[in-house]
Amino acid sequence: MSEFERPIRLGMVGGGNDAFIGAVHRIAARIDGQFDLVAGALSSTPEKAQASGKALGLAPDRTYDDFKAMAIREARLKEGIEAVAIVTPNHVHMAAAREFLKRGIHVICDKPLTSTLADARKMAQAVEKSDALFVLTHNYTGYPLIRQARDMVVNGDLGDIRVVQVEYPQDWLTEAQPEDNKQASWRTDPARSGVGGSTGDIGTHAFNLACFVTGLTPESLCADLQSFVDGRQVDDNAHVMLRFAEGARGMLWCSQVAPGNENALRLRVYGSKSGIEWGQENPNVMRYTPFGEPTRLLTRAGAGAAGQPDHLTRTPGGHPEGYLEGFANIYLEAAECIRAGRTGQQSSKHVALPGLEEGMAGMRFIDACVRSSARNSAWVSLK
Repeated sequence: MSEFERPIRLGMVGGGNDAFIGAVHRIAARIDGQFDLVAGALSSTPEKAQASGKALGLAPDRTYDDFKAMAIREARLKEGIEAVAIVTPNHVHMAAAREFLKRGIHVICDKPLTSTLADARKMAQAVEKSDALFVLTHNYTGYPLIRQARDMVVNGDLGDIRVVQVEYPQDWLTEAQPEDNKQASWRTDPARSGVGGSTGDIGTHAFNLACFVTGLTPESLCADLQSFVDGRQVDDNAHVMLRFAEGARGMLWCSQVAPGNENALRLRVYGSKSGIEWGQENPNVMRYTPFGEPTRLLTRAGAGAAGQPDHLTRTPGGHPEGYLEGFANIYLEAAECIRAGRTGQQSSKHVALPGLEEGMAGMRFIDACVRSSARNSAWVSLK
């Protein structure tokens, strides 16, 4: 196998035993055979880090008790990691990413960028000083129909964009959760999640998706944030109105206290010529309605699939693809960029990886929502 063809050596920070998103990243990285997990600092607890490394088949000397030790040693090894996936709670993102970036190791980081805007600015400095690639895993941008929707906007199929409606309701935090619920405990702790609760956890996904598909520039917003569950220190529901520099208007709703909703991310975009509607829970179908004409159903890899890059779909039309494949497409394009960098080439034009810019936009969104809500939902700038 040539240097270009061999799997990229991958490390992971976080994602140990019982961690949900770490397993998702590992599956996504393996789907196309582009990455080989060879090292990890999988938990802040040494005993759990070692047990997690053993469970994943990592060599004992490549299983680390902390990410700094991992970054230092792996950078010195001849066959050390080339990229690292950071899948920790938000407050660890900046410190971990900085250790790897300054040693030239590519970073694939879970969203949001960090837990605070101040840390996000430090992260930005680290990214700008490094020659390494920085990728933020806004995985919904990897869905083939989302890429097609983006192309339709660029091609003018929708005309001038006027209205953007995006929502992401869940129900899993409708009641207070026990302390031993790891996924809930850190997400509802402002010291680890940041000041934004639902806005940071899922609102950033909705905000990113709206901007990714439409290409619009968010200019200002007004937000009404709630913490409905007694004692909760972060928001669990948010209603946000958006103004875009191009003249379009938008509305965003995110909630983790909406019974009957699991992961109901939904996007609707209306222009002067037509409208589109897409939902994450049935991601292989998109409604497209030219004004005055019957609604058309566009399907992944089906008739009318123009604009869906072939490399982002793996099964024939009618066979469902979804969450894991969307994540895998982020890893696939990250691999393409890493491989292109080895030879000084440009990655192909279809690559649309979210990175620092999208991460900073998400952090400004959270910060603006909190500021607006604290001022009785006043309009605030996103700049």
